Amino acid sequence: MEELDIKDKILKGAEELFMRYGVRSISMDDIARHLSVSKKTLYQHFADKEDLVTEFSKNHLVSQRSVYEKLRDDSQNAIDHLSRIAVCLKKEMEDANPALLFDIQKFHPKAWSVWINFKKGIVKEIIDNLTKGKEEGTVREDISPEILAIVRLELIQLAFNEEIFPRSKFKVADVQTQIFDQFVFGVVTDKGRKLYLKYKNKSTPTINS
Repeated sequence: MEELDIKDKILKGAEELFMRYGVRSISMDDIARHLSVSKKTLYQHFADKEDLVTEFSKNHLVSQRSVYEKLRDDSQNAIDHLSRIAVCLKKEMEDANPALLFDIQKFHPKAWSVWINFKKGIVKEIIDNLTKGKEEGTVREDISPEILAIVRLELIQLAFNEEIFPRSKFKVADVQTQIFDQFVFGVVTDKGRKLYLKYKNKSTPTINS
């Protein structure tokens, strides 16, 4: 039990640093100092930094999956679901270092494959949401949920591209919010647009992650 507690403590400490500073700039020495443990202790539980980043990714995404499932289950309809996602996404972007995903994609291929598998699940979630919206008359009949779900996911990643949106000029949370709104306005009917604005302009309950 104690061994599990130490491993969980390491993962939690690593997540705090990765989310704040990105992955590349944080070394195993940094994590050991942050947790006031020896580097030997880290290597008793993780083979190397790649192993630690992979385990962090798995844990973080399991938590994220739980948050998004709660968003879906608590939503009254497809548009309510979209508005809740918008609020949750903005909070995530404000709390995370924009370099996080870039660092994992470029320097930790094993961990990145975990994020890719998570993305596939998110695509299905978006497809289901858009399909439900079509049935409710709030999403346009002429759109392809599958195509738009893939577009949506790529737009999320686009906001992290520093060549297009340099961090010295743009806040990732602001870029994501603008992109998300334009995506929604592009897929909804007039009924859906009015409903989305109604939900957006009122206080949306927060989700505890």
